[in-house]
Amino acid sequence: MANSANSLDLYAKVEDLLGVKEASPTLYAYYLLFLSSIEFDTLLDVGCGSGDFLKQMHTALKIDCIKGIDLSPSMVAQTLAQGYDASCIDVCDIVGRYNVITAVFDMVNYLNKADLARFLSCVTAHLKEGGFFLFDINTLYGFENVAVGSYIVDDDERFLTVDSEFEEGEYLSEFTLFEKEGACFQKSQETIRQYYHTVEEMVTLSGLELIVHDEVNLYALEDADKYFIVLKKKSL
Repeated sequence: MANSANSLDLYAKVEDLLGVKEASPTLYAYYLLFLSSIEFDTLLDVGCGSGDFLKQMHTALKIDCIKGIDLSPSMVAQTLAQGYDASCIDVCDIVGRYNVITAVFDMVNYLNKADLARFLSCVTAHLKEGGFFLFDINTLYGFENVAVGSYIVDDDERFLTVDSEFEEGEYLSEFTLFEKEGACFQKSQETIRQYYHTVEEMVTLSGLELIVHDEVNLYALEDADKYFIVLKKKSL
């Protein structure tokens, strides 16, 4: 089952409460290191979120043409507010091809097996020959040890609980959010799903060449919780 637009919008409301921004610099460094080693002038970020990744890459690399897409209107609005081109559109519906396509912070894990095959086909189609697809995915260790269980966090305006479990390759997170509205709180509740994928699956389904396969440890645990992957479309 795919994640709904409502679940994506709820996630957008609480992303800042989940520690994503604190972990981002470590993960972004892998992307920046690789992008600094190649020549390119167009980049498409799929699942651009609030636009922070685009901002970091453009600030460091001065990319000529940079664009973000996301299925959450709220996220697209945040990227546009930062001054970057962004659209609420599926990657399969975009026009044009890019030197680099990125999918940051386990965006690919939000796709089930059927959607993953479609997604990778579209990514390959929208890469220029010799272009690169950069992404990160959660390891099995990451799914089993990082985010399983209950999580509670709040600020002055919001109270969030997340209850998560991982079984048979599927990670389910039930988000319950209470937002302050005057003297009352408005309750929202959605289930967000992620799926375990192997690097071998990604290579086979995309038909691209594996260039980089690095272990990433964002949370100082015993083993890597992510892989940073670079795939390349062969030149004709």
